[in-house]
Amino acid sequence: MTVLEQPGSSRNKSSLAGPPPAWRPRVDPAPLLPDSAPYRVLGTDAAARIDSGLLTRLYAQLVRGRRYNAQATALTRQGRLAVYPSSTGQEACQVAAALALEDRDWLFPSYRDTLAAVVRGLGPVAALTLLRGDWHNGYDPHEYRVAPLCTPLATQLPHAVGLAHAARLKGDDVVALAMVGDGGTSEGDFHEALNFAALWQAPVVFLVQNNGFAISVPLAKQTAAPSLAHKAVGYGMPGRLVDGNDAPAMHEVLTEAVRRARDGGGPTLIEAVTYRIEAHTNADDATRYRSDAEVETWRAHDPIALLEREMAARQLLTDAFVAATRESAEQLAADLRDGLNADPELDPMDLFDHVFAEQTGQLRAQAAQLRAELDAEAAGHTEDTAGTAGPAEEARP
Repeated sequence: MTVLEQPGSSRNKSSLAGPPPAWRPRVDPAPLLPDSAPYRVLGTDAAARIDSGLLTRLYAQLVRGRRYNAQATALTRQGRLAVYPSSTGQEACQVAAALALEDRDWLFPSYRDTLAAVVRGLGPVAALTLLRGDWHNGYDPHEYRVAPLCTPLATQLPHAVGLAHAARLKGDDVVALAMVGDGGTSEGDFHEALNFAALWQAPVVFLVQNNGFAISVPLAKQTAAPSLAHKAVGYGMPGRLVDGNDAPAMHEVLTEAVRRARDGGGPTLIEAVTYRIEAHTNADDATRYRSDAEVETWRAHDPIALLEREMAARQLLTDAFVAATRESAEQLAADLRDGLNADPELDPMDLFDHVFAEQTGQLRAQAAQLRAELDAEAAGHTEDTAGTAGPAEEARP
């Protein structure tokens, strides 16, 4: 006998009773839905209310960021970096993410978000240490409140939720901002992070930089959702859709989401619609999956050019300000060149220093074995040198 065949079944009744009360949504879904089009400030009446000081601060960081991207890309071609995922064209997302946070907050970047870490205060050489291949991480995360750069897609998102939830349990006034690309939203970690964040009402902000492609896979082949921001309602958090090349709009939306999280309002999912002007990395040939015409269309929507129009209208682009901004950008590039052109002094024993707070017996044994091999190699090299020098000395007249 099936469930529908049980006595009292409503199978043959003309009107069916509704499902049990447990199905009902916990919140009204309407306020969680994003706008139908990306939110913009530049080119609208809202631009007039943006503080001039914020505009100049954003512009200076965008110009420095563009120069940083260009220099890092050049160093990759020179062999000083193993790989570099450029954020050219996405600088507004990177800059706004860093500037929206307080000093006590945490940034959880992906591998493409080194510029956000630099704007946060991290030295450019330290930010690129991972991509040079020297260390897994080139800085102290606790000092800068920047989590290690994350190469696996989206695995930093659950970490951000865990830190934010733990901070709230401890009573710390801390917000975590986690950055991820559109490709990362196809990972299970994305689902797990958003689900737990909403259930726990964790003070965390998720920033998805939708730059059009997960390497070569366009967004349309990743999801059928109206937008990535629409995914927020399924988890019970607000979704915001914003023009990722509009720096003031990005700053406003992110600042609002950070404030909401800090005040106990829970997480927010923000989708920034932007574009990756350069290839995925120096190992990618972007011409195989997109046209030059498409790239040029997005160049016309460049975040620096968009901001320059507003600043020019307000007469904020003075010769002195532009010169000082360019000088600062060139100094950043020079520091990056000098730092990466210097050969690092690497010690193989460093492999064992940052695995556990206290080394396990197995690690101590492995470290001792490596030390013995290095000492034997050094001793053999010394003997070889002495052995080859002797006959040469004897052969001299």
